[in-house]
Amino acid sequence: MKTADNQKAVCPKCGAEYFGRPAISRTDGKTLICPDCGTREALDSIGISEKEQNEILAVIHKHYNAE
Repeated sequence: MKTADNQKAVCPKCGAEYFGRPAISRTDGKTLICPDCGTREALDSIGISEKEQNEILAVIHKHYNAE
């Protein structure tokens, strides 16, 4: 399933609705997931704790929403 930047999609991993470009899951290399799950998978792969992941995503969302 291709997702255009302005098209709504539902993440199969977390169930959240999102707009924008999906990430490709690192678990199988083909499943399209939301940007947050993509970021979490990347951070998890380098050993970042869930608490730190939440903090990083909060900063990303704060700056993204400020634009």
